[in-house]
Amino acid sequence: MVSRQDFVSRFGGVFEHSPFIAERAYDAGGVTEPLTASAVHAALAAVFRAASREERLGVLCAHPDLAGRLAISGDLTEDSRKEQAGAGLDRLSPAEHARFTELNSAYVEKFGFPFIIAVKGLSKDDILAAFETRISNSRDEEFATATAQVERIALLRLTSMLPEAE
Repeated sequence: MVSRQDFVSRFGGVFEHSPFIAERAYDAGGVTEPLTASAVHAALAAVFRAASREERLGVLCAHPDLAGRLAISGDLTEDSRKEQAGAGLDRLSPAEHARFTELNSAYVEKFGFPFIIAVKGLSKDDILAAFETRISNSRDEEFATATAQVERIALLRLTSMLPEAE
């Protein structure tokens, strides 16, 4: 069996800057071998869903703005950098960047957390369209959407890290 330290070291960043999720999943006995993407995701997602609203909000707030200041300064996590680059967010025109900045600011002001979307497989235009649609949601609707997107991001990250059961 994988040790707690190894598990947390390997999977503590799957939910952005939130190792408590991996710690609690391990401590709850939700981790079984062989480690597969779906099994580890189920264990981590169960902990995330059971976390208090404040803790889940903290996970949302740990996510960077899309094409935001962390991306510009090169301070994204490696996973976030790859995900944003894959969607072309590292190659925005000045006008596109200005629009993302404007939407990021309006979104955070309205909801209190950054816009979160699993960008894998999406283009910058797809992301912008989702941004412009979702900003009209209620806070509860958007909290639910953002937490579902966090879980999707976690699954995509785990899928790149682990095999599936055969």
